[in-house]
Amino acid sequence: MIQSNATDSSGKPGFTGLTRVIKATQYSFKGLRAAFKHESAIRQELLLLIIFAPIALTLDITNVEKILLVASLVLVIIVELINSAIEAVVDRIGTEHHELSGRAKDIGSAAVFVSLCLSAFIWFVIVGQ
Repeated sequence: MIQSNATDSSGKPGFTGLTRVIKATQYSFKGLRAAFKHESAIRQELLLLIIFAPIALTLDITNVEKILLVASLVLVIIVELINSAIEAVVDRIGTEHHELSGRAKDIGSAAVFVSLCLSAFIWFVIVGQ
């Protein structure tokens, strides 16, 4: 397998093979560290995951239900990471108020809210039986 950092057809320099996988993993962990450091919502949602995932795993429910409970919590974190990325890009573009910037941030926030509602619904249906 040839590994290269040559420019690909998109014009972006990149790596191939195992080097690409290693670099992508490093970038992912860098992003997780940055989100944890700079986003209090991520820290709060991770705390919820740390508290509620063990509870889900010890409940007397099916394995599929356990997966749904934990996955709903992880989904909230995934959506929050995307929302944080949107906010960072919008803030990078400029600090002045712009309708589209505000709309992008509001839509990202709405996505987090919907994922939280979904998680609460799943927990209510499964645990609140």
